[in-house]
Amino acid sequence: MKYDFDKVIDRSGTAAEKLEGLNQIWGRTDLIPLWVADMDFATAPFVMEAIRKRCENEVLGYTGKPDSYYAAIVDWVGKRYDMTVAKEMIHFVPGIVPGIGMAMNCFTRKGDKVMIQPPVYHPFSWLTTRNERVLVANPLKWENGMYRMDKEAFRRQIKGCKLFILCNPHNPGGVVWTEEELRMVADVCYDEKVLVFSDEIHADLTLPPRKHRPFAAISEKARMNSVTFMSPSKAFNMPGLSASHAIIFNEELRNRFRAYIDAGELDMGHVFAFLSVEAAYSHGTEWLDQCLAYIQGNIDFVDEFLKRHAPKIKVVRPEASYLVWLDCRELGMSQEALNDFFVDKARLALNDGAMFGKEGTGFMRLNVASPRCVIEKAMGQLAEAYRIMEG
Repeated sequence: MKYDFDKVIDRSGTAAEKLEGLNQIWGRTDLIPLWVADMDFATAPFVMEAIRKRCENEVLGYTGKPDSYYAAIVDWVGKRYDMTVAKEMIHFVPGIVPGIGMAMNCFTRKGDKVMIQPPVYHPFSWLTTRNERVLVANPLKWENGMYRMDKEAFRRQIKGCKLFILCNPHNPGGVVWTEEELRMVADVCYDEKVLVFSDEIHADLTLPPRKHRPFAAISEKARMNSVTFMSPSKAFNMPGLSASHAIIFNEELRNRFRAYIDAGELDMGHVFAFLSVEAAYSHGTEWLDQCLAYIQGNIDFVDEFLKRHAPKIKVVRPEASYLVWLDCRELGMSQEALNDFFVDKARLALNDGAMFGKEGTGFMRLNVASPRCVIEKAMGQLAEAYRIMEG
C-alpha cells in the first residue's frame, strides 16, 4: 500500500474523546478504547497538508466559502454516486448532528412526531426529545443475521409523523439498504407528507462490492421530499474539523433552510472547514480505497478470530463502515453483566448496544479502525476473558 495504516499514533495529550472518556465513563484508563467513531489512522495526508499550508499565513481571519469548495462536493457526489448537484443546493453545517438539529427546528414544531428505526445512532432519539418533539420508534427486523426494514409496520407508524430520520447506511448495523427498501420509504413518506432526513455520513465507507444509494437519487419523490446530510469527516478521519453539508434539491425546502441558517449565521464555518473538505474530495480516491481495504482486512480478522476463540460472540459483518455490531446474546448475560465482561474481564471500552435503543440489548459496538496490532491485542484480551468465563 502507498499509505501506512499500521502506524500506531499516540493520541494522549490531544484531548481525544476516546481517551478522555475512559475515566469519565468507566473510572479507569487501562482499557483499549474501541468505542468513539473516529479512526486511529493518521488523518488523510492531503488534508493535513492543506491545513499546514494555510497555517503558513499568520492571520486566522474570517473565512468565506470558495467556489472550489462547492465544486469539490459536486464532483465527488457526481463521480462516486452519479448524483447531479448544483452549488445552490449545498448548505454548510457544522457537523451532521448539529445539522439535523438545525433542520429539525426549521422544518418541524414542538410536539410534532419524529420517527426513527432502532437500534440506531443514539443522537437521533435525544435530538428529538431534547427539542420537544415526540419520538416514534419503528424497530428494524432481525432476519438471517442482518437488519431489514419492517415495511408493514413502517406504513402504519409513519401516519401522523412530520419527519423520518433515515440512517443510510445504517449505524450500528452496517446495513446498505436495498433499492426496494429506500423506494418504499420514498413512496410512503411522500404520500403521507413526511419529510425525510437521510444521514449519509457513512456513505463513503461503503465496503466493496456494495454500492451506496443516496436516498435522494432513488426517485423524484425522494429527491423532492428529503434533506441529505453528508461529510468527509468519517471517511478521511477529520471529525474534529466539524465540516459537513446538507444537500436539498427541493427549492422551497432549501429556501426555508437558507432563511433559518441566515437568521443566526449558523453556517459561518471556521478557517479550516472548507479547505479540508475540498482537499479530501479532490485528492481522496486512492487513499480511501486503500483505507477501506485495510478496514475490510480488520473485519475479516475479527470475524475469523471470534469464530475460533469466542464462538458465542457473533460478528454482524457490516456492509458499510468500520463499526462492527457484535451479537452477544448467546452468552445469556444481562446488558449490565455484558458490559462488565467487556470492561472488567476483557479490558475493552466498547459501546453498549442498549444505547442505540432497547433493541440493541445483547449487542456491543466495536470500532475496528485501528492498526492491526491494536485489534489483535484487543481480540487476544477478549479471547482470554472468554476462555476463563467458559472454564
